[in-house]
Amino acid sequence: MKLIVEPADGVGPLLSAINHAKRSVEAAIFRFDRRDIEAALMAAAARGVRVTALIAFHNRGGEKSLRELELRFLDAGIIVARTSGDLVRYHGKYIIIDRHTLYVLSFNFTRLDIDRSRGFGIITTAPNVVREATNLFKADCTRTRYVPKVDTFVVSPANSRRVCGTFLKRAKTQLLIYDPSIADREMLRILHDRAKAGVEIRVIGKLAGRAFFDVQKLAGMRLHTRTIIRDRRQAFIGSQSLRTLELDARREVGLIIQDPKAIKKLIDTFESDWTEVAARKTKGKADPIANDDATKKSTGASARQVSRAIAVFTQELQPLTTAVKRAVRQAVVKAGDDVLHDKSVKNTMKQVVKDAVKEAVKEAVHDAQGAEAAHDAKTGEPSRRVH
Repeated sequence: MKLIVEPADGVGPLLSAINHAKRSVEAAIFRFDRRDIEAALMAAAARGVRVTALIAFHNRGGEKSLRELELRFLDAGIIVARTSGDLVRYHGKYIIIDRHTLYVLSFNFTRLDIDRSRGFGIITTAPNVVREATNLFKADCTRTRYVPKVDTFVVSPANSRRVCGTFLKRAKTQLLIYDPSIADREMLRILHDRAKAGVEIRVIGKLAGRAFFDVQKLAGMRLHTRTIIRDRRQAFIGSQSLRTLELDARREVGLIIQDPKAIKKLIDTFESDWTEVAARKTKGKADPIANDDATKKSTGASARQVSRAIAVFTQELQPLTTAVKRAVRQAVVKAGDDVLHDKSVKNTMKQVVKDAVKEAVKEAVHDAQGAEAAHDAKTGEPSRRVH
């Protein structure tokens, strides 16, 4: 078992895997703009390797590029399958090489994720895990139901809520967590219970509501991994945050590991990132003028831009309001009027809508950053976009 750490390891491990494939390459793709990976996949197909790409049907802001990618793959002799529309999103990222080696990734096949974001990947040859990933890939390619058989292979919505909940509950001394958005009520309750029981919890990312433990934002780079290190002995790495939408309504893929070398590398990376956060905070307090300048630079939108954005948002929200009302009516028709008197049902409905809006905002930022990264790579000069 090996650990990939981004952005330090770069694209090299993925290119090496594809270039050394002898029989087959199977890749699940959500976002993709790496021409080097594309060239490697096409070269593999040209030398007789059976290359299959499972490409997300829906990708907010990036569907056009995915459809163009499909056509280029087909022209190169790559087999293309498209995910179903039964889930809100197919967000898992993984590659299976020769049905022997599995790469489970928390990052997309993009310049932004690989070159400028904190991300992790796990390389494993464990037969039971590789077999599970193969079964999942087949199921999603053929749009049939996937039934999990191995709890260390974590798949949303099949087993992730149960497995992630149990993983957190079993913490005895420490939880070190990377997560862009911890918001699921059950998971928050478990974390709070563990904190009250004396478990040290530190989070790099964001948390909904009040925290009973330390939460810090990642400094120096973008955060794009979901990772939990438990008691310095086991870790979860995947694409699913501890959010309701990602646990219950999207295809997400993760892996639970206990390889000592990989765990140590994860811990060292976390502690380094945590120290960097503290160092930047100390520097900011010591130099309030510089800190204020940095704040102005990072939030440089004018009042006019803000007003325009709010106006467009209000206008565009009307179709969403109609869709939400229709969805609620359909739920009532299928389940009966009584469900709306159930507090847990109402709270879940509200949370799903909130998560959807937050996800839309996050993806808009992601797309803007991706465009900036593409501009930088193409011109060699920093983009002049306002952040």
